[in-house]
Amino acid sequence: MGSATLQRPDAPKPGGGRRRSASAAAISGAPSGAGSAAAGPTGKPKKVPFGVRFRRDWQMLLLMVPGLLFLALFFYIPILGNVIAFQDYQPFLGIENSDWVGWQNFVELFNNPDFWTALRNTLVLAVWQLVLFFPVPLGLALIVDSLMSSKLRRWFQSVVYLPHFLSWVLVIALFQQMLGGAGLINNLLRQWGLDAIPFMTNPDTFPLLSTVQLVWKDAGWAMIIFLAALAQIDASLYEAAAADGAGRWRRLWHITLPGLRAVIVLLLILRIGDILSVGFEQFLLQRDAVGPGAAEVLDTFTYFSGVVGGGWSSGAAAGLAKGVVGAILIYFANKVAHRFGESGIFQAGPGSTKQSRKAALR
Repeated sequence: MGSATLQRPDAPKPGGGRRRSASAAAISGAPSGAGSAAAGPTGKPKKVPFGVRFRRDWQMLLLMVPGLLFLALFFYIPILGNVIAFQDYQPFLGIENSDWVGWQNFVELFNNPDFWTALRNTLVLAVWQLVLFFPVPLGLALIVDSLMSSKLRRWFQSVVYLPHFLSWVLVIALFQQMLGGAGLINNLLRQWGLDAIPFMTNPDTFPLLSTVQLVWKDAGWAMIIFLAALAQIDASLYEAAAADGAGRWRRLWHITLPGLRAVIVLLLILRIGDILSVGFEQFLLQRDAVGPGAAEVLDTFTYFSGVVGGGWSSGAAAGLAKGVVGAILIYFANKVAHRFGESGIFQAGPGSTKQSRKAALR
């Protein structure tokens, strides 16, 4: 027994624990330590087989099925209908029997002065929304985050959330009751001996009016994303800055805004890509009050020319052109975000950016 080594009956054999941990790491997909079975000959972790990953994540994959079906039925399959933009589409003939006209619908679209009026109005309204609407949710999030009382915070959030759940019909009706010709504000002006102001029917001030309506309705709901981003900022940064004598505005400028920079850039990219979609129902309801020259946007133009007017092909051509321009804007806005060091909404391939090439050389 002098040279014999005593072991407990339940003790693992030498090397057995490593083998078991390596196999467990391979099954779970987690990276294992040096010399483990999950590491390949080059030191990189081996790819977990599809069957193992499916057995591990089948519950999450099952939860994705309803969302994937929704996207497929209402977004991706209807994309195939854009083919009618290159046809003289007749509903009673169908897509297969309609004549192909190539780019003729786009030529007629670009020669239509109403299209350029709708495009101009869309761009004007988009600029107003980008300048006035985009900063408001950020400001509301900062206000809510600075409130010390949890009851007051919940009350404030409930108040600013509520208009989002109202339809545009109710929102326009409320504004009509307040700012219309027979509304509260104009009735007070008449009682004071002043002339009524055409808030709801003035084409010159319609961009400002529509932006105010959008801010009142959706700013509180858009605030949620910024509140979630504010919750991710480390509170110890504020404590250290306060201990060093930084005031409220310095903490906002040097901690809060840099912490929100990635979210701001991401939302700005998405807004730029969606800049030609300023809304439909809001402008459809007010189109007759201010006239098509002020309230006609690309969405309403597509509706009236394609659905109401029966020009299905021209309406599809307008919608397709808008989608292509939006995709191009998203691509270049994402490139600009990469230039400023932000990830954007999608990353370029490995080694395709200057930063990745410099990192590889280092």
